[in-house]
Amino acid sequence: MRRIEEFWIEFGSIQADEDASASAFTNVVYDVLDSFKGAVVAVFIIFALVFRVVGVEGDSMNPTLDSGDWLAVSSVLTEFEAGDIVIVTQPWERNVPIIKRVIAVGGDTVDINFRTHEVKVNGAVLDEPYIAEPTALKYDVEFPLTVDEGKLFVMGDNRNDSVDSRSSAIGLIDERYVLGKALTRIFPMGNSKIYD
Repeated sequence: MRRIEEFWIEFGSIQADEDASASAFTNVVYDVLDSFKGAVVAVFIIFALVFRVVGVEGDSMNPTLDSGDWLAVSSVLTEFEAGDIVIVTQPWERNVPIIKRVIAVGGDTVDINFRTHEVKVNGAVLDEPYIAEPTALKYDVEFPLTVDEGKLFVMGDNRNDSVDSRSSAIGLIDERYVLGKALTRIFPMGNSKIYD
């Protein structure tokens, strides 16, 4: 009889160990899932409030950006300066967002000489290593042009294949219609740099 009691005592001890192991495994699984849930919520909040992901369509920003590139865009940066790449949602005839480079901000005077291909801001010729070719395409906006406060003058890097602030179809960009400033390229991977 004593042997039977010992057998049951040992069996009960093994069962308790198995229950403890199963409970520990379940706790680990719940902890991992809880951490994953927290990470997903944090990423969602960051991308909803701080960053957006925007795809590039078209060739107006070549050679800096190609059609099919994906950019991380900050929607909290509201101070813009010359050289920034911005995503604009200002309504225009094609009714699609555009991606352009800021050339001048409120108070600046822009002058473009389409014969010599010089772009001047406040009398200084811009050094533009990012453009595809010299600026030769003229639209209907007359220069010199002083940019109103709260507005931006933007152009594509592919100057001769870009509808931008040189055209009254786009005109000066109201800063309230800027979705955000491009920070980096996230796709294709391995080529994140978009600013010199």
